[in-house]
Amino acid sequence: MTSHVMRSGRHVSPWLALAGFGAAAAAAALIGGLGVSGTASEYQSLEQPPWAPPSWLFGPVWTVLYAMIAVSGWLVWRRTGWSAALNWYAAQLVLNAIWTPIFFGAGRYGLALIDIVVLWVLIGVTIVKFRPVSKLAAGLLVPYLLWVTYATALNAAIWSAN
Repeated sequence: MTSHVMRSGRHVSPWLALAGFGAAAAAAALIGGLGVSGTASEYQSLEQPPWAPPSWLFGPVWTVLYAMIAVSGWLVWRRTGWSAALNWYAAQLVLNAIWTPIFFGAGRYGLALIDIVVLWVLIGVTIVKFRPVSKLAAGLLVPYLLWVTYATALNAAIWSAN
């Protein structure tokens, strides 16, 4: 395993890279939350299926998932540097970041459903691309895929009911 990757003839510290992956995951979370205030009250005002979770649950779940997403990307980077697998990773992170503004900011539940379905596919592709590089990195994304599967069903139910 490579402990650090050359970039422009210089070594990049693995800890600096981990901080970078953490910052990317945090940016996705912040983009999702910035400019979209009152999501808890909007969520509670929506017609929801009986299996919908309480709004307070999303913060703790996503905090853990974003940490796992960051470590997953970092593990692959440590072995390959920036690679095609990480392009898939970056693409899914962008779709993750824009879901909240689409759903809550714009109130476009159908468009958010399209976003999250494509996100789900990209997470799956990322897992497949990560597995040959690091089984641990791929495994760290499985809870994320499961949560997004649940969130996709919830998005569809809310779109249908509202």
